[in-house]
Amino acid sequence: MELKRIPVGMYQANCYILMDKKSKEGIVVDPGEYADLILQELNKMNCKVKYILLTHGHVDHVSAVKKVRDALKAPVCINEKDEEAILKSLQLFGTPETCGAADIKIKEGDSFKIGEKDIKCIETPGHSLGGMCFIADDIIFTGDTLFEGSIGRTDFYGGNFEILINSIKEKILTLPEDTLVLPGHGMETTVGKEKISNPFL
Repeated sequence: MELKRIPVGMYQANCYILMDKKSKEGIVVDPGEYADLILQELNKMNCKVKYILLTHGHVDHVSAVKKVRDALKAPVCINEKDEEAILKSLQLFGTPETCGAADIKIKEGDSFKIGEKDIKCIETPGHSLGGMCFIADDIIFTGDTLFEGSIGRTDFYGGNFEILINSIKEKILTLPEDTLVLPGHGMETTVGKEKISNPFL
């Protein structure tokens, strides 16, 4: 697998590209801003994007969705509890623009294939109502659920501290300790490291 991290926008949200090297099929996770840069990187990799996966609907993770989807003709996938957020997210900046509705509404247990690799979907609410994480082999994309040494905010609409902690402990910390955690902001970490050193856990 080939992995690319692209920090985007003023909040430096991490957009990720994951590609199966053999088939060149891939996913884009959380195209937050800088659509042109994301498309440029995909072109360099010669990546055939099958899905655009959204960990949640907050504006810093979805602002480039429309442009990326229009360019790639790939379906946008989000949990239905966060779909309203992507429909309204850009309005927070005073624009009538919208990312558009999701093409596929995802839930716990759903999976997608790129090449021969499975991408598994798990529901991790707490930062938002419909927070999702995506697992590919020994990698997990955690969005704003879990960061290196921290966790997602719970003071937004749909946030709940107890639910978030429960999501992390039941869905993420139960993975093998060498699982690579790719968060929505900041640098990568591992499940084992967060078990030991994350002060919120």
